[in-house]
Amino acid sequence: MKKTTLFKKLVLDGEILVLPGAYDALSAKIVEQAGFKAVTFGGYPASGSLLAKPDVSLLTMTEMVNQARYIAEAVGIPLFADGDTGHGNVTNVTRTVREFERAGVAGLFIEDQMFPKRCGHMEGKQVISTDERVAKIKAAVDARTDDDLMIMARTDSLAVYGIDDAIERGTRYAEAGADIIFIEAPPSVKDMRRVCREVNAPMLANMVEGGKTPILTAKELQKIGYSIATFPLSTLYAAAYGVRSAMDALFKTGTTAGYMDKMITFTNFNNLVGLEKVRATETYYYRELFDKHHINPEEMR
Repeated sequence: MKKTTLFKKLVLDGEILVLPGAYDALSAKIVEQAGFKAVTFGGYPASGSLLAKPDVSLLTMTEMVNQARYIAEAVGIPLFADGDTGHGNVTNVTRTVREFERAGVAGLFIEDQMFPKRCGHMEGKQVISTDERVAKIKAAVDARTDDDLMIMARTDSLAVYGIDDAIERGTRYAEAGADIIFIEAPPSVKDMRRVCREVNAPMLANMVEGGKTPILTAKELQKIGYSIATFPLSTLYAAAYGVRSAMDALFKTGTTAGYMDKMITFTNFNNLVGLEKVRATETYYYRELFDKHHINPEEMR
């Protein structure tokens, strides 16, 4: 089954889809090995990991597509990607969708913030008009070559114009052809219930540790009415915490010997990234060469 078809099925199934966020191919591989059915990738973790900068539109579309391609190639599960604002007008949106689709994503979302956009849980956001956003949704839907590629429309208008406007936008975005609707940063469970009740489309909940929206369990979010629960920054925050702790220990003691129980070490990391599979492939293709020269493949490892 195509990843796009699988992702669409997961979104439309009765059980909520939990989407952990990855910031690179390695973190996506860990998400996959943990047993999750799909993974997502956003501008916040990309900017944080690649540039050590905040999510304020510093990365270009090409940089985001390249990172998405690395992730999509590293895992067997579907990847849901961040198309930001579409990186411009309807012409740019068309290219954005096509480039992400060629990179192997199973879906992507485009938001209605003005450029330069910022993380949805930051202050000072501004949004474009509903009519302009509808035009960009239509362009995105028309640009895909695979009808199963899921297009999600995100609105940040709740923080700018209030929940009534956000719900109206969500409804119009669904009517324009968006497959999934994402109303960003509702500050209460009451608001979360209302947006799910009043927008007739699969809805996404964004669980940001320390953000504006209450952190709930996947089951709680499903009861509210959400189809997708994304935890987009959990891997990034965990990695930053782990690296900081390891470096504090090394700086204080001059060694990592006392910290190794909190680290993946050499052999386990090689297993994580599939070294044995690479070696098996090399042995397969070099078998005649090894036999001819009486080489033991194990001696080349």
